[in-house]
Amino acid sequence: MRPLEGKVSLVTGASRGIGKGVAVGLGEAGATVYLTGRSSAKEPSRLGGTIDETAAEVTRRGGRGIPVRCDHQSDAEVEGVFARIGHDAGRLDILVNNATGLPEPSVLWGSQPFWEVPIRIWDDLIDVGLRSHYVAAWFAARMMIEVGSGLIVNVSSKAATTKMGVVPYSVGKAAVDRMTADMAVELLPYRVAIVSVWPPPTRTEAQAEGTSSLFTGRVIAALASDPDVMARTGQAFRIAALAGDFQIQDPGPTEGP
Repeated sequence: MRPLEGKVSLVTGASRGIGKGVAVGLGEAGATVYLTGRSSAKEPSRLGGTIDETAAEVTRRGGRGIPVRCDHQSDAEVEGVFARIGHDAGRLDILVNNATGLPEPSVLWGSQPFWEVPIRIWDDLIDVGLRSHYVAAWFAARMMIEVGSGLIVNVSSKAATTKMGVVPYSVGKAAVDRMTADMAVELLPYRVAIVSVWPPPTRTEAQAEGTSSLFTGRVIAALASDPDVMARTGQAFRIAALAGDFQIQDPGPTEGP
């Protein structure tokens, strides 16, 4: 039996990149994976990757992939995703908050001081990122509390403690980690764990160098399978450190996303 067989999960922002790797990693472990994104077979993105392609890969790897198109700027659409999971599955065991709005790399990683960066970049990075993580956790917590268990994983970054890129990026990641710590206090009596994770530099459709996104996915799957996961609640972890704990190695470019 696969360790997450029978578990129901949701991965936000799973059309491509780290979200895709996480969805596939959970699928490998046997989970049913609902996955959201704006890029679909009917509405593809110039960046490549769709929720339909990710869902098919999840299923091919042994899980059950279910694509749900969702714009995480819309609370109503997010509510609809959770309503569907409740109707179809009746529970939610794992939420991975990965959806984020990213400006062009030349802006995100540029050297411009904050007063020369368009103000809208704040909204791009905070609304879909910090705020969307909060909203998804708000809905997920209600479902998890009902059954007295669950895991919420917020994808963060070492930018939470070190300035990287434009100011709103670092601010958003620091706030995600603070939010994780505070939510953990309130979720603790209900046996619902919540952690932040810092993936290493990762190969994506937009970046050629780094580890496989499946590396992060397998680490999160191992975390979700850990019977002592509550001991980690409220903390932020480097994926590399968790990989050492669970004895997981980067699968390299030959095994998938």
